Amino acid sequence: MAREARDHRQRRRLRRDRHGRGLRGALYPSTLPAAASRAERFDALVLDALEPIEARWRHELTKLDVAVDDVPEVRTDGRAPADGVLHDGAVPLSRLVPAGVDRAGLPTRARIVLYRRPLEARAKEPSELAELVHDVLVEQVAGYLGVEPDVIEGE
Repeated sequence: MAREARDHRQRRRLRRDRHGRGLRGALYPSTLPAAASRAERFDALVLDALEPIEARWRHELTKLDVAVDDVPEVRTDGRAPADGVLHDGAVPLSRLVPAGVDRAGLPTRARIVLYRRPLEARAKEPSELAELVHDVLVEQVAGYLGVEPDVIEGE
């Protein structure tokens, strides 16, 4: 009898939360834009900002990847910041990693890494964030191609 009651309680615990009101579901259906996480919205913003640059410079950017990290690795050993890092004060916003060879001896492609949290912290509203992401991408693509940022934008 005691064993049956314990089994029943365990089964009930699996189906309900600790207050007995049921498990909480999603607030929005996954098909709506509001259901996307901040990281997913930022990724979409980066793709939107990259689209016009890539359309104009498609052939020159075939060996370049663009990635997003949440936060940069900040070194506390006092060494100078690496080349290709775009800073706002002491905080890196993005980094251009040149093509090279990884630890296993395999070739790597050049890539631009955008740091989501520092970029979001500097924008007060979504339109500012979109503009900031675009400006950072333009700066980094210009650095990759060895041209001025005005050339990337077509000015």
